[in-house]
Amino acid sequence: MIKALAIVTVWSFDQERTKRFFTEKLGLEVRNDLSMGEMRWITVGAPGQPELQLALMRPDGPGLDPDSSAALSTLVSKGVIGGGAFHTDDCRGDYERFKANGVEFIQEPQERPYGTEAIFRDDNGNWFSLTEQNEELDHSKKWHHEAEG
Repeated sequence: MIKALAIVTVWSFDQERTKRFFTEKLGLEVRNDLSMGEMRWITVGAPGQPELQLALMRPDGPGLDPDSSAALSTLVSKGVIGGGAFHTDDCRGDYERFKANGVEFIQEPQERPYGTEAIFRDDNGNWFSLTEQNEELDHSKKWHHEAEG
């Protein structure tokens, strides 16, 4: 039985630059930075959430054939592939702080049924939602009912 989601891949054309983006601009922590022969294993995560990490992976790494790597690189650079969602207690405040740090936002904070959300891209084109959840909603039930239909 699966216990938890532990690592999620974020595609990176320049792992060092991506590491700086997540640590210096967003305030995440480096969990691992290891040279492993053909690849570099870098993971970052939110302070206080050790159980979940983002793996900053090159789209031309081991296990990807040249055609798949080229297709993946094209999709990432076009901003087609999303990276996930970050929860915050202050979406508008973090939006201002991140924007001042040079983060490219593709959507300013907007009110949604689930809370306040802004959307940004990292230096590779991956997009992320920055969400301040509406505490009055039971998100799992609401989204479950919407999915049913």
